[in-house]
Amino acid sequence: MDQTVQKVTNGLQGTITIPGDKSISHRAVMFGAIANGTTTVEGFLPGEDCLSTISCFQKLGVSIQQNDDKVTIEGKGYAGLKEPVDILDVGNSGTTTRLMLGILATLPFHCVVIGDSSIAKRPMSRVTNPLREMGAKIDGRDNGNLTPLSIRGGGTKAIQFESKVASAQVKSCILLAGLQSEGETVVSEPHVSRDHTERMLRAFGVDVKQNGRTTSVQGGQQLTGGHIVVPGDISSAAFMLVAGAIVPNSSITLLNVGVNPTRTGIIDVLQQMGANLVIENERTINDEPVADLTISTSSLKGIEISGDIIPRLIDEIPVIALLATQAEGKTVIKDAEELKVKETNRIDTVVSELLKLGASIEATDDGMIIYGKSDLTGSTVKSYGDHRIGMTMAIAGCIATGTVTVQESEAIAVSYPNFFTQLQSLQK
Repeated sequence: MDQTVQKVTNGLQGTITIPGDKSISHRAVMFGAIANGTTTVEGFLPGEDCLSTISCFQKLGVSIQQNDDKVTIEGKGYAGLKEPVDILDVGNSGTTTRLMLGILATLPFHCVVIGDSSIAKRPMSRVTNPLREMGAKIDGRDNGNLTPLSIRGGGTKAIQFESKVASAQVKSCILLAGLQSEGETVVSEPHVSRDHTERMLRAFGVDVKQNGRTTSVQGGQQLTGGHIVVPGDISSAAFMLVAGAIVPNSSITLLNVGVNPTRTGIIDVLQQMGANLVIENERTINDEPVADLTISTSSLKGIEISGDIIPRLIDEIPVIALLATQAEGKTVIKDAEELKVKETNRIDTVVSELLKLGASIEATDDGMIIYGKSDLTGSTVKSYGDHRIGMTMAIAGCIATGTVTVQESEAIAVSYPNFFTQLQSLQK
């Protein structure tokens, strides 16, 4: 499906509530499914990725009722999970795949996990290899690196795992396997990745230890169901924040946005570039920090983005690249090799599509260099089936002269089903 976006002439004005956090929505369903008792979720993101998680755990025998952004999960502990009669289809969701594998690794039955054509290209050995070390039997294409994957779990033992990448999915997978493994499971990573798993496990009654870049859990722990309130997704908010900063005569307020410090790299970048950003009404819900954000049209300057901040904004780099096209001077993004194994190779796709719009941008081995300030012009661009590329191009359309046509725009529903509706509502 193609979507056309026209230049916004009168600015973006108004207040919106960002859809629920995708990472937290996934975890609320999974943890509720392995917990004892009822878990209720409020603010759930009913995007395609999170619905894939619900579907998989229903096939594993868990009773889950979902009505828009409200979900009820009747958990019966690990013992309540049953061998599925059907293949577990994760759709486009890497989070579903990798975290669920950590749970399946400890269960004494057989499962087959499959996804769409994008998932079929994404590397899974980063989790399947340590799960094999723990005792799970896993096979699949490319020696278990690519889906479809076959897994028979049970009888797992704790490991001490040094991850080569700062990945919350890898860390969470190993910790979830560790919860039902004999001994203490320890995961270390090169930089601290997002910590939604650790925070939510505590909300479910699990003892999780964190010390710098190392996280550990003791095996044999049980989860207890409860009530989870999901804040707005800062990765989705990033697109509206960038729109508010670069579209002339704009002022947008985003309510109830999650501002977990392992995820707020986009806020740091906006502030370092000189954006007019106000953070208000800071509070904590389910151990997750939340705030209201107001962004206004800004005069921006180029910066270097590298090192420890990269895991805190890896998903926002496509739209940060767009932001940089409207900043004075050069912006350099480094240490972002992880972009190559997202839904697409996001280094290549961001550069190729922004070049079509007239941006001055070049790819590097581990990121990109953007030269501002550029006047963008309309063109036909591709999402490549990647929701974040699609939204980045749509926001670019708000400032481009002429019409931007985004191909395969339906991919955006993965994480932000009402994206175009909300964007339209801000145009007066």
